[in-house]
Amino acid sequence: MTGRRQEFWKKHPGLVWSNPEAGDTVYIRAALLRLRFDRVLDIAVEFGLERLRVEWSTLLRENTPEARRASDCVERILINIEKGFSSVAGRD
Repeated sequence: MTGRRQEFWKKHPGLVWSNPEAGDTVYIRAALLRLRFDRVLDIAVEFGLERLRVEWSTLLRENTPEARRASDCVERILINIEKGFSSVAGRD
């Protein structure tokens, strides 16, 4: 991991406790399955909403019980973040 991302993930301890050297993809997917709005928003600001959507699409294709369970909440959160980003962009 790059130093910058390493510093970013320090704000979210325990997300990938079993592999602290994991890459960004592992952290992002873990965050999507261990849902907390503030954490997902923080990741969207750092990596972009498109990156979150790509990782979420991969999790959905895997069709795990965890992804199915989180699906409604993740979709709602991603839509709300997108609306918020659009609202902020419209102010510029």
